[in-house]
Amino acid sequence: MTLTVGDRIPGASLLRKNEGGFETVNLANLAVGRKVVLFAVPGAFTGTCTSSHVPSFMRTFDQLIDQGVDEIVCISVNDPFVMEAWGGTTGATSAGITMLADPSAEYTRAAGFAFSVPEAGLHDRAIRHALFAVDGVVKVLHVEKDSGVCETTAGEAMLESIRALE
Repeated sequence: MTLTVGDRIPGASLLRKNEGGFETVNLANLAVGRKVVLFAVPGAFTGTCTSSHVPSFMRTFDQLIDQGVDEIVCISVNDPFVMEAWGGTTGATSAGITMLADPSAEYTRAAGFAFSVPEAGLHDRAIRHALFAVDGVVKVLHVEKDSGVCETTAGEAMLESIRALE
């Protein structure tokens, strides 16, 4: 089943590296009673993800917060070390974006957004998507048709969609 508007965010367990080691973050619990934007990318340090997708949410971060968003989360099928490094390299972490690792693709598969390109060493990676959820219920969902493009899933498109809900 593929996640759609009106569905609840899957209760997948994701990881983040912190000063004390690792923290498990249940995605469904993270969203309870809050407004969250989640965007998932095929891979940290990959071209479009690094040059377009993450920067689009850095550019729109303040405007999304002004729209009532409590947290903006980037998810990738990588390990927490990679997500920590990528968040530092891109400036996403210092901009306020939460970088979460989905190392076993638990969220990616539960949401129905997994794809593989074995010849490139990519297995169960996330189809590029972005969503806005209120109290864990998906209100806006954008899915990119081409993994090498960031248009409908960019921060600007999400901001426009959230504004249209008002």
